[in-house]
Amino acid sequence: MRRLFMKAAVAGVLAMGLCASALAAGEVKVVYHLSEGLDQASRALANIRNHLQADPDAKIVVVTHGDGIKFLIDGAQDRNGAPYDAAVGALASRGVEFRVCNNTLVTRNIPANKVSMDAKIVPSGVAEVARLQAKEGYAYLHP
Repeated sequence: MRRLFMKAAVAGVLAMGLCASALAAGEVKVVYHLSEGLDQASRALANIRNHLQADPDAKIVVVTHGDGIKFLIDGAQDRNGAPYDAAVGALASRGVEFRVCNNTLVTRNIPANKVSMDAKIVPSGVAEVARLQAKEGYAYLHP
């Protein structure tokens, strides 16, 4: 029991150190978590553009799973028929990273080559969100 407590205490101190060093450096890191489909994606992309306008140096990662992957699949269009790939490409060129859950791709039988070239496939979307928060000090946003 004592060993478990010591491991937890050390992990807590390390996490506080990561957060403190990020704050000291003035670095803002945010993970946008998308799981709800095209309407959420449209809102999120607008939020991210606004975010970068206010803080051009923010480090932004978009993690998708479930219906949240739809906008990153080839041919996806918004309500007005505009393709998402242009908006995604513009944000990627500004340093925004897009990550797609492989578990969702497998479950839905979507081949990896149908995923946007601007996106990276990760083993699990929810595990990626947790990792970014716990190990890399990212703030969490769910638009």
